[in-house]
Amino acid sequence: MLEFEYKGGNTVVVATKQATIVTDPKLSLVGLKDVTVKDKIVLATEQRFIADTTDAKLVIDGPGEFGVADFDIKGVAAARHLDEETATPAATIYRIEANDIRVAVLGNIAEKLSEEQLEELGVIDVLVVPVGGSGYTLDPTGAAGLVRAIDPKAVIPVHYADSALKYEVPQGDFETFSSELGVSVEETPKYKLKNAAALPQTLTVVKVTRT
Repeated sequence: MLEFEYKGGNTVVVATKQATIVTDPKLSLVGLKDVTVKDKIVLATEQRFIADTTDAKLVIDGPGEFGVADFDIKGVAAARHLDEETATPAATIYRIEANDIRVAVLGNIAEKLSEEQLEELGVIDVLVVPVGGSGYTLDPTGAAGLVRAIDPKAVIPVHYADSALKYEVPQGDFETFSSELGVSVEETPKYKLKNAAALPQTLTVVKVTRT
């Protein structure tokens, strides 16, 4: 079983029965309480999204390959959306594999991935992608372009407009992105996949309501 919860911003909790990953847990940046990471694996797409990780099982904040519990994790260097023209990548995208399900977490990256980056990600089943835009994250058009390039079975949009959150700039709404892709939408408080056979047969946008 692989289970996804959405906490706001770029913060997603990915859990199996053996271990839990938290991505970008510093929700205080958007006016919420930071996610507790005790005994959890922390993945940071940028350094500034790391909260207090004193009690974390492991903190990964850059490129490399890591095996922990029943997760195989690969970090791939990428340019931040705010630094598209800089030579030195300042963000990390992640490939996570568990229970034969392959997940990618993109973070606030530039709109295009190179062939090399796409090759490092490989085949992806579930894609977690920010869609709010306004010059801060991928906008719906840029996010949809990456969805088509990566070709997952399920897409979990994050970092879209939410009245409970205080983003640095206004974010676009979920519906704009789902309309851009023009595929079916599933809404759920937790997205649960028993195994790879449980993945949708065609591309599906999954709105994991914030908890």
